[in-house]
Amino acid sequence: MALLSVIHRYHKMETCITPLPDAKDKTDVAGGGPLAKWPARLTAIPPRISSGSLPGINAETFIQDTKAWVKRLTYYKAHLIPPLAHGRYRNIMDMNAGLGGFAAALIKDPVWVMNAMPPEAKDNTLGVIYERGLIGTYQNW
Repeated sequence: MALLSVIHRYHKMETCITPLPDAKDKTDVAGGGPLAKWPARLTAIPPRISSGSLPGINAETFIQDTKAWVKRLTYYKAHLIPPLAHGRYRNIMDMNAGLGGFAAALIKDPVWVMNAMPPEAKDNTLGVIYERGLIGTYQNW
């Protein structure tokens, strides 16, 4: 009975682990190509995207997402949440982080962003968030 319980827990945990794409060479990161140095890494095309590991997400999608979040946050700071630009908020959680564009757009602000991804999300993009140099986790409220 105890063995069945352990096996059941293992299978539940397996869905919470970000799979590593195949690396073609021992000097590559999983998914291909080296990671850019910080802070360029934040906006460089992540290897999981450039290698085609994520169906339906390509370099253009990534660039558009990054630009969209910069534009949105410029508007939010000016019109919706002015205290955001002045350090009023320090800890922010993005509950459906996608490609991490929200956190990337806030990188120069005095905030800390935890990127959370629902395990049942259509696209498993937590690895992209890591490759951007950001932090994140799976969370199902």
